[in-house]
Amino acid sequence: MKQAGSIPPIEVKVSDMLQLFNSMDPSPFHERDLDDDAEEFIVSWAREHPAKTVIRIVIHLAKPPPDTADPQGLVETSLRHFFEYREGIVRRELKQLLREGRTALLIGLAFLATCHAAGTLFTPGPGTWHGILREGLAILGWVAMWHPLEILLYRWWPQLQSARLYRRLADAEVEVQIAR
Repeated sequence: MKQAGSIPPIEVKVSDMLQLFNSMDPSPFHERDLDDDAEEFIVSWAREHPAKTVIRIVIHLAKPPPDTADPQGLVETSLRHFFEYREGIVRRELKQLLREGRTALLIGLAFLATCHAAGTLFTPGPGTWHGILREGLAILGWVAMWHPLEILLYRWWPQLQSARLYRRLADAEVEVQIAR
């Protein structure tokens, strides 16, 4: 990856380190969930960074934490752990989506073949209803292919981009600055 260089860091200003984390989560700091607003802020700014650059996150604390000897290490570990966890969730969802897409594709192809086979039973005859039924079955078969094609052509890549973004955030350079 390229160095951050002239790309400005993502700066988060909080009065207390506890503002970064979900207050309802009883886990130890290094396993805690990030506060929803803090996550949304960091992720939205990270999306603005070019894909091949290192992300820098600077946490500005208005006051030093009273019971933490190493806020730098604690915040860095917590952020890395949280974004690795989020990446894992998104990758599992992506794997499930692709499995669903493959299953839907097989079902859709079988249905399309059935519609096509049924359509051949209606050879052109003296009435127009044979042609209408044949064309209707062909359209119905192709409409059944809509969902698998949507998954396999369009829905998977935004999730892959999100997983890659979470990986970049897990690998981000984190700096904690405490106001004196």
